[in-house]
Amino acid sequence: MTVFSYQDDETVCEGYVAVPAGEGPRPAVLVASNWAGQGEADNAVADKLAGLGYVGIAIDVYGKGVRGDPQGDNGALMGPWLADRAALRRRLLAAVSAAAAHDAVDAARIAIIGYCFGGLCALDVARSADPRVKGAVSFHGVYPSPGIGDQPPITAKVLVLDGWRDPMCLPAAKTGLMEELEAAGADWQFHAYGGTYHAFTAPGANNPAGGVQYSADADRRSWATTVDFLAEVLA
Repeated sequence: MTVFSYQDDETVCEGYVAVPAGEGPRPAVLVASNWAGQGEADNAVADKLAGLGYVGIAIDVYGKGVRGDPQGDNGALMGPWLADRAALRRRLLAAVSAAAAHDAVDAARIAIIGYCFGGLCALDVARSADPRVKGAVSFHGVYPSPGIGDQPPITAKVLVLDGWRDPMCLPAAKTGLMEELEAAGADWQFHAYGGTYHAFTAPGANNPAGGVQYSADADRRSWATTVDFLAEVLA
C-alpha cells in the first residue's frame, strides 16, 4: 500500500495513491469515501483508476486513524462536517493541493469522484470553482447547498449519478441541485436510474426497506458513464 499523506493545518490526513505504470505526469482522480471514511473499497477504486492511466488517490476527510464502521451508523463522524461546510471545503482543497504537488500528477488535470458523503464532497469541490479541478462525479450523493457566500461560476464539469428511489435525495432535492448547477453556469449532467436506491454501487448494501440497495445494472452503467466523462474532462 502506498500512503498518500498530507496536512490540513495541524491535522494529518492519510489516504492511498495508485500510480499507473509509465512516464508521467498523469491526470489525477481523487476518490472521496462514504461516511465511514477512507478504506479498502476506496483504495480499490483508486487502483481501478490507475488501470485506466490516471493517478488514483483515495483521500482522507476525517484525518489519520479516524475511521468509522463500514457496516454501521457513522453519523457522529460525518455530522460535524455537514454542519461546517467551510471547514469541509478547506479539508477537501488540502487534498487537491497535495495531489497537485505529487510528482506523478499533472496539476492542471485533476478530477474528483465520490460516493454517498463523498458525492457531496465531490460536488463541494466543484462548487469551490478551483481551476485545477476539471471534473466532479457524485455517485448516490446528497445535494444540500453549502451556503458559503455567493456561488462563483462552477468551472468543473459535473456528473451526478443518482438512484431515483434514494430516500436521502427526494425529487425536490434532485431538482434543486439541477437548478443550482444551471444557475452557476456549470456544464452538468444528471443521470437518475429508475427503480434504484441509495448506495447502488456498494455490493454489501441490501436493505431496500431502508432505501439502501445494491444494483449491478446501475453500478455497471454508472461506472461506464464515469469512464467516458473522465476521458473527456481530463483529455
